Amino acid sequence: MTGRRSNSLRDRARYRFDRTLARSTGTLMGWLVITCLAVVVPVSALLVWTDPGSPRSLSGRLTAAWRTSAETLRLGAMTGTPLRMMLSALLGLVALLCVSTLVGVITTSLAERMAELSRGRSTVLERGHVVVLGWSDQVNTVVGELVAAQAAHRPRAIVLLADRDKTGMERALAARIGPAGRTRLICRSGPPSDPAVLALVSPRVASTVLVLPSGEPAGDAEILRTLLALRAVVGEGTDGPPVLAAVHDDRYRAPARLAAGPRGTVLETDTVTARLIAQCVGRPGLSLVLRDLLDFAGDEFHLADATAFHGGPFGATLLGHADSCVVGLLGPLGRTSLNPPADTVVAPGSRLIVLARDDRTTRPADCGHLVDPSVIAEGPPPPEAAARLLVIGWNRRAPLVLGQLRHTARPGSVLDVITDRAVPGPREPEPDHAHEHHPGPDAALPVVRFRTAVLSRPETLLGLDLAPYDGLVVLGPDPADGPDHPDDWTLVALLALRLLEERTGRELRVVSELTDDRNRPLAAVNPGSDVVVSGELTGLLMAQIAQNRHLATVFDELFSAEGSTICLRPAGAYVRPGSEATFATVVAAARDRGQCAIGYRRHDRRTVPPDHGVRLNPYKGERREWSAEDQVVVIATDPIELTDPIDLTEPADPDGKHRPERRPGRLPERTDTESR
Repeated sequence: MTGRRSNSLRDRARYRFDRTLARSTGTLMGWLVITCLAVVVPVSALLVWTDPGSPRSLSGRLTAAWRTSAETLRLGAMTGTPLRMMLSALLGLVALLCVSTLVGVITTSLAERMAELSRGRSTVLERGHVVVLGWSDQVNTVVGELVAAQAAHRPRAIVLLADRDKTGMERALAARIGPAGRTRLICRSGPPSDPAVLALVSPRVASTVLVLPSGEPAGDAEILRTLLALRAVVGEGTDGPPVLAAVHDDRYRAPARLAAGPRGTVLETDTVTARLIAQCVGRPGLSLVLRDLLDFAGDEFHLADATAFHGGPFGATLLGHADSCVVGLLGPLGRTSLNPPADTVVAPGSRLIVLARDDRTTRPADCGHLVDPSVIAEGPPPPEAAARLLVIGWNRRAPLVLGQLRHTARPGSVLDVITDRAVPGPREPEPDHAHEHHPGPDAALPVVRFRTAVLSRPETLLGLDLAPYDGLVVLGPDPADGPDHPDDWTLVALLALRLLEERTGRELRVVSELTDDRNRPLAAVNPGSDVVVSGELTGLLMAQIAQNRHLATVFDELFSAEGSTICLRPAGAYVRPGSEATFATVVAAARDRGQCAIGYRRHDRRTVPPDHGVRLNPYKGERREWSAEDQVVVIATDPIELTDPIDLTEPADPDGKHRPERRPGRLPERTDTESR
């Protein structure tokens, strides 16, 4: 009982004290004066009375106590008549008030300035910097790749503007990217769609402006508003910085192109992801190649001087560099041509598109003497057969994936889709009526059949018969479909498929889609499978195009369903298995087949991280023994005629006057503004 009463009295006293302090500033000052006097006066008197040298008289001791208290409180120590002592105390109080007020004003001003800086609302006085607008899954990839770029291309400053807390953005970037080296990372807080806020990051004098896609349902509309705000700040002329934006929905592509202006480029993230997923089906290891190709940690695409090859055939350039791989031409008018015919003449003013470590290290060197014709394989490789594919799951990109698979699959192929929702489309038919679908001109396209199942239960996946299928595609749900992370279901599905592999003893070729790159190590896949991280792919593309806008059309063709694409072909199609040959010999063999060889994948190292056997741009004189299981990375043109391609990137051209008709395997010319 005693302890309970003590706590209650303490709580009641604290409550009354807090209530007194909350009344007004005067009450608080009164309590401070009372507290100071209650402590200073008794202690001063005690010091005087215990001092052997203090005066003997009471008045003398009171005067000494007064002097000690006044000196402690800085109220003055003048003695004499009571009037003089009161005037001295008044003068001390006035001085104390003035000094305290001055200190308070300075402290308040500094606090407000620090708060303003922490809110990220100060103007950025940089020139030639890179402006990144928005915050999404791609921000870490984009900023990290720009920081990791070669010194000649690395921006001096990267300014990030997003409607988030400035301190939170700085901590998040520091945690994911680490030290930025000589590149300054500057964060500003505020909505990028507000022209007044957007002007703080000085976009008019920036080298490039990147508008990141948002994962919110209304993210594309916000991207459009941001582009309009950027147009209001920079102006509508052609002297502004290049603008690179990304949207999810195709319906916003045309408005975004108009808002971006003549120097704008717009990516469609869902289309890019769908194309990569479709290309990875039947090409195990392609995602590893593309990831190595797109990041700045290794070799990437550059533009090199072609003066030494002017007037000669393109085929001569393939063996004209020892430390880089030539893959195409950039014509004098800005037309990009990947993997052109070997007899294409290199016109004056053209530049070479090369895969190299650095554009400054690309030097012509004849490597023809390194070719050994005796080990080059003879005869064409066997044609690819029809395949039966299974798609598990559904999201907003699923229709695009199916469209890409239908256009890239061989005639006679079959696409089965298992979803946990009602999707319009033909149901899986009975065996006697399996060929009654898609009459008319699309009869040569693969048949697509749908089936509904409860995919949220692992036993549903464990009960699937996967023996008839040559490849599987796992599509995770959209983030808005539930409270769980979309990668959670994908990881569970991959675990179930891995268990099926162990039960049957058959290795499955699985292409899965993840949204967070941190979940890649958690994906239970075999070395013959691919994991596509949609956000990372978009970020890598934006970083590459931000460094060189001419590469937009290069990646357009690489990721399109027509023209030239990156393929992994058996090494036995180029050199005899078991033979020892240089990489220059492989390049010559690929050239004879109308392809550009840019690397290889070793079968004996496909399970060894971090490269998993992938090596891009090896030295032409590198000699090794080639096995039948090795693969050669080539840029080749699919011989199948395709229709209705989907453009990956299109430079903004509101009038459409500078956009020539696109032909299979070739890309439109850039406008005069772009070619400069």
